[in-house]
Amino acid sequence: MENVLIIHVDQLRRDVLSCYGGKEVQTPNIDFLAENGVLLENFYTPSAVCTPSRGCFFTGNYPHENGAYRNGIPVKRDVHGFAEVFAKAGYHTGYLGKWHLADHKERGDDLGEYNPLGFEDWDYKVEFGHCKSVAYENGKVRPKREVGNDKSYTTDWLTDETIRFLNNQLKSTQPFLFTVSIPDPHQPFEVRPPYDTMFDPLKVEIPESFWEKEIPDWAERDTWGRLHYYPYGLFEREGHLRRLKAQYLGAVKCIDDNVGRIIQCLKDTGLWENTMVVFTTDHGEYMGEHGLMEKNNLYESVYHIPCVISMPWKKIQERRCNTWINVVDFAPTLAGMLGIPYPFKVQGKDLSTYLLENRETEQILYIHPSDVPRAGILTPEFELAYVGKGWCEEEFHDHILFDMRKDPLQMTNVFGKPEYAKVQKMLTEKLKRHFEEIGTPKKFLPKEVWTVEEKDGN
Repeated sequence: MENVLIIHVDQLRRDVLSCYGGKEVQTPNIDFLAENGVLLENFYTPSAVCTPSRGCFFTGNYPHENGAYRNGIPVKRDVHGFAEVFAKAGYHTGYLGKWHLADHKERGDDLGEYNPLGFEDWDYKVEFGHCKSVAYENGKVRPKREVGNDKSYTTDWLTDETIRFLNNQLKSTQPFLFTVSIPDPHQPFEVRPPYDTMFDPLKVEIPESFWEKEIPDWAERDTWGRLHYYPYGLFEREGHLRRLKAQYLGAVKCIDDNVGRIIQCLKDTGLWENTMVVFTTDHGEYMGEHGLMEKNNLYESVYHIPCVISMPWKKIQERRCNTWINVVDFAPTLAGMLGIPYPFKVQGKDLSTYLLENRETEQILYIHPSDVPRAGILTPEFELAYVGKGWCEEEFHDHILFDMRKDPLQMTNVFGKPEYAKVQKMLTEKLKRHFEEIGTPKKFLPKEVWTVEEKDGN
């Protein structure tokens, strides 16, 4: 039986990795994983927010089904996860690092009562906020805001602990499923030396859409809008982005170097040849696109995320897999790839055969609501999304439709244009059917995607 090691990072752009075409940071160790397995070209999350995306990843169910539909709302106590499936199949399961599926405790408090989703070996049960170092206080691990060194910096510390776990597995004949969840490169954008000076702010790339003049009302004014990050007229507007991006790139390089340490440990211990390594993230990062930062808006790039899966023991003809896979499909697909039956009912699909054979699936992603009523649909040709009230209760009106073939940077909104009327209607109907089929409560959706008038307050 093969082992599974999942390296799950936070808020990583897919195009920053060199295996996905990135030029600013060389990531040879993550690239090495792809060269010994598959790189998913079309891996998407239905919600570009930490908790909802993680809930989909670990349970195989959409946010309003598993309960974790926004940050601070824990996954339901009766929901099952893929780690439970692996445990039933005889695996030793373990977890380390940021959880973000219990109560919203950014500073790394104890989890308290929570659903571990089948992970058993869990020495440091903390929510793990977006910390930059780890310290021991009164026998407990405490995340800290201060930037640490090569021993205490969070990414390095988590890697050390992962290596400790792997070395301990040499004493056992039981296969393992282990997840290490790294908070970087999520903000605050600070990284330890020497990574903090490794990239020159004056040489980083600035996205073309950073200078876009007109953007939708929600993208301009809402809590996570351009006015919050990079309003026109801001002193040193471009300079601010350059400085933050240089730190972000440094954090990515630090992650890749630590992935290299994990790979080396797997080789040194003889575990490499029979261990699947999955490297992925919960969502992307705008990093200046449309004058935005972070995530939780509607532009495509934060939903389209990286995922590479190494399988050294398996001969694979196509290293770059074009199959469309939703994060909600990950749980049953992971089990399917290792021939493990999935006994729990999930909304995701087992696409293991499609992935390994690089076969086509339906090329659609449905964008799910989180904190506010927004919903959308994404295909290779178009993105359509509807909005309602924002985080501060302002009613927004600029629904979007982008022609991804003609406008991949999403700078021309064609919603309501007569020549796109048929496409808009067709995509809207698909969106309505999706939310009706999975039972998303209407109170979370913009009224444009309701299938019937709300009568019962659901």
